[in-house]
Amino acid sequence: MNPSRRNHRIRIAASGKEFSARPGETVLAAALRQGIVLPYSCQNGTCASCKCRLVEGRIGYPYNPPAALEDDDFCSGQALTCQAVAHSDLVVEAREIEQVADIPVRLLPARVELMEQFTPEVMCLRLKLPQAARLQFLAGQYIDILQPGGKRRAFSIASAPSEPDFIELHVKHVDGGGFTGHVFNDMQLKEILRIEGPLGTFFIRRSSDRPIIMVGGGTGFAPLKSMIEELIESGDDRPLSLYWGVSRASDLYASELIEGWDRQLPNFRFVPVLVKPDEGWTGERGFVHEAVVRHHPDLSAFDIYMSGPPAMIHAARHAFVDSGVPENRLFYDSFDFAPDVPPVRD
Repeated sequence: MNPSRRNHRIRIAASGKEFSARPGETVLAAALRQGIVLPYSCQNGTCASCKCRLVEGRIGYPYNPPAALEDDDFCSGQALTCQAVAHSDLVVEAREIEQVADIPVRLLPARVELMEQFTPEVMCLRLKLPQAARLQFLAGQYIDILQPGGKRRAFSIASAPSEPDFIELHVKHVDGGGFTGHVFNDMQLKEILRIEGPLGTFFIRRSSDRPIIMVGGGTGFAPLKSMIEELIESGDDRPLSLYWGVSRASDLYASELIEGWDRQLPNFRFVPVLVKPDEGWTGERGFVHEAVVRHHPDLSAFDIYMSGPPAMIHAARHAFVDSGVPENRLFYDSFDFAPDVPPVRD
């Protein structure tokens, strides 16, 4: 029998847990389907959140190339579970995420209750959830908005989990983006969207007491906002620095909110970083990860949470590891427009 036409067993080396993958099903999809939560974010092979080591077995990448893997990764047996499909039984070294395992992923309707244009390119959507079906999530996770033809568009949740009735999204307009074009040009209040979530393994590791550095690029600020609001509500007083990289000062659409955080958090520091500084700008300029390294040449004492486009995450990950932070204390959510991937049918 063709090995791609039958189920394969996958075992996690550390825990011994096993699960089965259907023909054409990615390792990540198979694990999630059977209640085993592995790290992931973009699900299109660009961010490396799901990177694991292949101990035994053979895999292939039939959907998207593993763009986040470098030559050294391939040589050391690294694989991306979000794209890898088993061609034999496998043994993998992969971290399991216990904290999200018991949170159900739900398919829900959501009504557009508020549309507020933060900037010419960023829209805030406030979505009302059904009263009988709340969405439980961890700060940092995201939802998919389901569109006609099976297409999906992922957005990080910007509101805190303590908000029971609404979720907030920050939508950046992208030329050629079908859904974002609809948001900016055609969307009406009371419109009903179909959402699925929560998704992703980007969340605060509460077992740590190390100081935190958060790094956001553009609307990558959204999940960091959710995380910070959760830290405030829980009384977590760890030192916290937020670095937010944008093009111009006018893109810093949450200045008043951040000023409020500064009053509430005694150990909070905000560092805006501009790629294209306005005349008279006296703050940090350039790429946001470079500002972090300038301020903290030794990052070995920190936990770092990053959210932004793949290029930012890729550059920051290398720079921060070179500055001393262990890779298992780098947590990130990388987002971009993903190429269409055929869904795996139940």
